[in-house]
Parts: sequence; C-alpha cells; structure tokens
Amino acid sequence: MSARRLGLPRRAVSQILLTQLAIAAGVLALATGLFLAPLSAQLDDQAMRRALAIAQSAAADPSLAADLLDSGPSPDGPVQASAERIRSATGAEYVVVIDLNGIRRSHPSPDRIGHPVSTDPGDALAGREVMEIDEGTLGRSARGKVPLLAADGEIVGAVSVGIDYSGVRDRFLGAIPGLLAYAGGALAAGALAAYLLSRRIQRQTRDLAFSDIASLLAEREAMLHSIREGVIALDRDGRVRLVNDEAARLLGLTPACAGAVAGRALDEVLGAGRTTDVLAGRVTGRDLVTVQGPRVLVANRMPTEDGGAVATLRDRTELENLGRELDSTKGLIDALRAQDHEHANRLHTLLGLLELGLHEEAVEFVTEVVGVHRSTAEQVTEKVHDPLLAALLVGKATVAAERGVPLRLADSALLPDRLVDPGGLVTIVGNLVDNALDAAVGSPTPLVEVDIRAEGRTAVLRVRDSGPGVPVARREEIFTEGWSTKQPRAHRERGLGLALVRRLAERQGGTVRAGEAADGGAEFSVVLPEALR
Repeated sequence: MSARRLGLPRRAVSQILLTQLAIAAGVLALATGLFLAPLSAQLDDQAMRRALAIAQSAAADPSLAADLLDSGPSPDGPVQASAERIRSATGAEYVVVIDLNGIRRSHPSPDRIGHPVSTDPGDALAGREVMEIDEGTLGRSARGKVPLLAADGEIVGAVSVGIDYSGVRDRFLGAIPGLLAYAGGALAAGALAAYLLSRRIQRQTRDLAFSDIASLLAEREAMLHSIREGVIALDRDGRVRLVNDEAARLLGLTPACAGAVAGRALDEVLGAGRTTDVLAGRVTGRDLVTVQGPRVLVANRMPTEDGGAVATLRDRTELENLGRELDSTKGLIDALRAQDHEHANRLHTLLGLLELGLHEEAVEFVTEVVGVHRSTAEQVTEKVHDPLLAALLVGKATVAAERGVPLRLADSALLPDRLVDPGGLVTIVGNLVDNALDAAVGSPTPLVEVDIRAEGRTAVLRVRDSGPGVPVARREEIFTEGWSTKQPRAHRERGLGLALVRRLAERQGGTVRAGEAADGGAEFSVVLPEALR
C-alpha cells in the first residue's frame, strides 16, 4: 500500500521525520512504563520495610511485653499508652499490640480495644515476621508484624504496625510529573535531532520521494548498462565504485572481474599505465587518447561533489584504423598520381622511339621498365610468403619509391606462410615502416631496411632507417601514448603507432625495443614468440 493511500506525505524527508518521531515517542513511552512498574513495587517494599522496622523497635521494648502480661485490654492501659506514643513518634497509621488470643490490646480507635483483629495473626504469633500489603479496618496499608517476646524469650503476643497506603500512592503519583517532564524533554531533544537529520537527508536526496528515488535508481541501472559508452565511477580515495558493461568490455575486464572490482583501487584493477593515470586524474585534459590492450580509447573525467569522479570511455579503435587506412590510401593515391606522370613520360618516350623507327630500343625500354616493378614484387614474395604481409611491403615499397626513399628487404629475411595472427603483424610492420619512412625522408642517403625472419616458432622483425635516430634517454618514452615529435593530423591523434606496436607485441608475449642502427639512424626490434604455427 502506498504512502498516498495511507494518507502519509510522499516526500522521503517527511516520511523519515514522522517515522523517527513515532519511534522516539514509542521508545519513551516504553521506557517510562518500564521505569514506573518497578518504581511502584519499590515504593511498596520501602513502606513495608518501614512498618516492619517500627514493629521490631516496638517489640524490642521489654516493658511492652511486661505491661501486656500485667494488664488487661483497656483504652487507658499502659499498652495503649506505649503504642500511641510509638505511633505518634513514627508517623505510622496504627500500632496494634495483640495477645496470644488475637485480642487487640491497643488501637488508634480505643473502642476497638478488646476485640479480635481483622486479619490472621497466626504467622506473627508463631514467631515469624510478616511484611504485606493488606486491607484492614482502617483501609489499605503496608504492614509489618513481629512476635512480642517476654523476658524469658517466650512469645506473649505480637506487634502489628501499618503505614497508610495512600501516602505510598501519593509518592508514586508525585513522581510521575517529574518523570513525564524528563520524558518530554528527551522527546523534544529527539524531535529536534530528527528534524536536523531530516533536513540533511532532504538536501542529500534533493527532496525526492522514495518512489522517485527507486525510479531514478532503476533508470540509472538501465541507462548505464545499455549505453555504448564506458562509464567508471571512483570515490575520493581512487577506489572503483561502478563499472558498466561497456567499460568492462573496453578495459578487457571479464564479467567476473567487473563484478568484483567495486571497492578496489584503480591501480590494482588496471595496473600501472597511461589509462590508469588518465582515469585517476593524474593526467588532465579533454578527450585524452590512451591505449588499453588492442583498443584505442578516448577518455574524459569529471569530478563529483563528494570528491570522487566519473570517467567516460569511447572506443576509437575503428576510427584510428580508418585513419591509418586513410593515410595508406592517401599515400597510394599520391604514388599513383606520381606514377601517372611517370607513365606519361615513359609513353611519350616509347612513342618517340616508335616514330623514329627504333623498334629494338623501344622493346628494350619497355622490358627495363616492367622488370623494375616485377623485380620488386618478386623480391618481396620470395622472402615473405604470407600474402597479407607481402602485399603490405609491396605497397610500402611503391610509396617509399615515390617519396625518394628506397625500401628493401634484408638478405636474411625469410618468413613462411604459417603466421598465427597475420593481421597483428601487418599492423606492427605497417606502423614501423611508416615511422621509418618519415624519419628517412630528407636524410643524405635515405634508406629503410626491413628484416623479418622465423626462428623456430618465433618471428623476429627489425626495421632500420637512415634518419636522425632516437636518443638513448627517450628510447622508452617513445612507446608512451601521445608522445610524438610530429604535428597532429586533422583526423586523428599522433603518438599512438609505437604504443599500439608495443601493446600488440606484449599481447602475444613478445617485446619491442628501440636502438641504433649500425650505420646510424634508428633500429626497432620486435620479437614475437609462438607467432608461427
């Protein structure tokens, strides 16, 4: 049944305040009842013990027993005089002395002297002390009865003392206002604390109803797990609070790991690296590009009011691949454009030779031109048997030739067609050759050499260039995402190629290192164990 049906307010803060007030009032009522119940019994016990003490004091007077034995029942007798003296001195309601026959020898009403008592005096005459609340001729009273002993220790009667019970009731009722005042003060303090707490909850819950909060949580879960953008929430200490399905996929977390990362430090979940630094806020900026495994990601981080942060991840792998393909296509177009001019010149030359009647020279010219291109393709396919990699190297050789940089295979190069992951190796070779061509352009003797061979099931790749080389101090730094000496292009970021090469190599259990070539320039070495079947 909803709060509206019950007539309760819909706002969460109002429901919480009413609940707290009801709990506080209920607890105070229960505590007051639990305090008053033993208080009544305690007051009764005190009254009975007081009556018993007075009776014991009276019975301890030896003259009272002697007067009882020496005189008969009389309103003016010594027993009545002693009993009234004790009653006046102690404030008791009555002090009654009884003989062995249960006949009153004293009483506050003298006309009752000589008559039997209204309650059974058997226990006291038998030598036992009695405490009780009972109803008598003078009304309800707290009573104490003790045996009266003669000088020789023989029981000669009993002394019964009563305390007016209305006084006990008045003390009990008198304690209630003070107790209620304390309870009211406690309730007021509790109400104030509940109000202050409810105001704080009101600010934290934005004055929403419980149904609204539940709806928001359901919508949040549906949204986080359905959007195609990764979301990671962190607390102020850098611990993971939330990872949605897309973020787990982009970061390479299995479903079991994704469900167990809550409460763990980000460095513990992802390990050291640029991705961790970006998500943790150690690297700042908008649309930061990072590489996680085989994926290129774009990350943005937004701090939250509680000191934590929410980071979003977008997959840029396909866009990055398209950018690289665009670069390759642009290079091929440039090469084809240059070849178009070159072919036009060759056709003009061939036409001139034919018009001059130099047929043998024309045949020799065509044979030479065709042989140059054929020799390049044959050289590559003889040494590299994988069709994807061979096609890549032939295309790169054409582009390199148009850029004025010879691209050649080393004499020791030999790779069989047994690659486990041809696509991964194509990406590695393509990135390294592109970087080598960029470095070699403009050098005095431009050259790029590729050496790729198989050693058992291990593939070993070396790419050398005639460029300026890589300083020793930066040979590790160049593999960091975002590091580049080149100007960024319009369609994609720089500084991802070498980082991606390292990630692909490490994914296959391999290594990549930068060094210095024998004749100067840079040399990149990649070792991929278990790369061949």
